[in-house]
Amino acid sequence: MTLPVLILAGSRDGERDPLARAGRVSHKAVLPIHGVPMIERVVHALETVPSLGPIWVSIEKPDCLAFLGSRIRIIPAASSPSESVSKALETIGTPCLITTADHALLHPEWISEFLEASNASDVDLTAAIASSAVIERDVPQTQRTYIRLADLSFSGCNLFFLRSNNAQNVVAFWRVLQKNRKHPVRMAFTFGLGTLVRFLFRRLRKCDVEARIHTLTGARVALIPLSDGRAAVDVDKISDLKLVQSLLAAH
Repeated sequence: MTLPVLILAGSRDGERDPLARAGRVSHKAVLPIHGVPMIERVVHALETVPSLGPIWVSIEKPDCLAFLGSRIRIIPAASSPSESVSKALETIGTPCLITTADHALLHPEWISEFLEASNASDVDLTAAIASSAVIERDVPQTQRTYIRLADLSFSGCNLFFLRSNNAQNVVAFWRVLQKNRKHPVRMAFTFGLGTLVRFLFRRLRKCDVEARIHTLTGARVALIPLSDGRAAVDVDKISDLKLVQSLLAAH
């Protein structure tokens, strides 16, 4: 059996997205880097992993991806990433691998490493992360946003493995968090006052975060550290684009 993949390529801002506007394209997903659209780089990396397929793409304007032809299947994007995932799962189901169209550096080796560790963890949902130490070793010139725990400082890598139907409970929880994204205090309290206090005082550990999500959703989750810090680099802003261009040029 092959594992279906969902690429999130939608955009709330569309052509108003700063990167789309700078590249004069309809969506950030089709922004060319060294002449190759970002999403083409992601699709190619996924196609290189034999265990993956079919590849689904969530986007509002599928016409802009016509150049990919039958290599992908389209699912209309919703108003937010969490809503798009929830909607897509109605068609794709689980298990499912999820990534994003702006993961322009994505390597097949990272995907294989992540899936191997995910299967070994035997949980409902896994999320790839990279520690600050690994990121600063491999891409010291990048500026990432870190989540700082008592035993680990890390950034996300835009790779998620939804192994069972229970993973959809985490997606529903994510939807709640996104609804409160403009209210940080309300969002923080979604995790509970005790968890918030421990996080603020750097007493919250990785296993505590996993256990808390399990308590709130009923799903077993695991954060999976990857060995290459470049896996944490996506293209969210102009400085990211310049960094990715330089890294690709160097290889």
